[in-house]
Amino acid sequence: MKRSEINAIIREFETMLAEYRISLPPFLHWTPEQWCTKGRACDEIRDNMLGWDVTDYGLGDFAKTGFSLITLRNGNLSLSGKYPKTYAEKIIYIRESQYSPNHFHWKKMEDIINRAGGTLLIRVYNSLPDESIDRQSEVTVHLDGVAQTVPAGTQVRLEPGMSISIPPRLYHDFSVQPGTGAILIGEVSQCNDDNTDNRFNPPVGRFPAIEEDEPPYRLLCNEYPPAKD
Repeated sequence: MKRSEINAIIREFETMLAEYRISLPPFLHWTPEQWCTKGRACDEIRDNMLGWDVTDYGLGDFAKTGFSLITLRNGNLSLSGKYPKTYAEKIIYIRESQYSPNHFHWKKMEDIINRAGGTLLIRVYNSLPDESIDRQSEVTVHLDGVAQTVPAGTQVRLEPGMSISIPPRLYHDFSVQPGTGAILIGEVSQCNDDNTDNRFNPPVGRFPAIEEDEPPYRLLCNEYPPAKD
């Protein structure tokens, strides 16, 4: 992805958050220059990858496959003594034209909430013991505390305010119902680790290669400089 494209999508994300009067913590407004002055007091942000995240999954077509998100809080299973939080929270922005690829998590359970905007579609499949997609068995989903059983591959529709619980090893993808507009998604989950706990099927990347065609507006969560002190 070009840095100019990443800068533009972050600004677009900020505009939609402002439209729905959602405020962000201070560190999400820090410039790259400010980040260079931050010491070890900010290690929780660095170590747990809090902050901005924009991905095209390494496919080179963000407008079609990709989304952007903010990790607001997170624990760290590898450093649980230092960071004892057992939970994480994200805000995700997905445009009407975008798709987030099919995947599951080995460890993380999460609730996906349609916070505002259009209608979110989440396709669900069970997984088989060899981690392949089970295209036959029915899937039991929990929507805001109500259990439903649906055929494999069903796209569950979430209107604004609705949520679905996603247990470990349940395959799921994200898209937007055409004609309903971009969506702000909330995610409340166990600790998040995007480096080791995502099983994409078929495989894709996670963090984009970046062409630096202009200076960064905000640093992404995997770009922070080391602590100054």
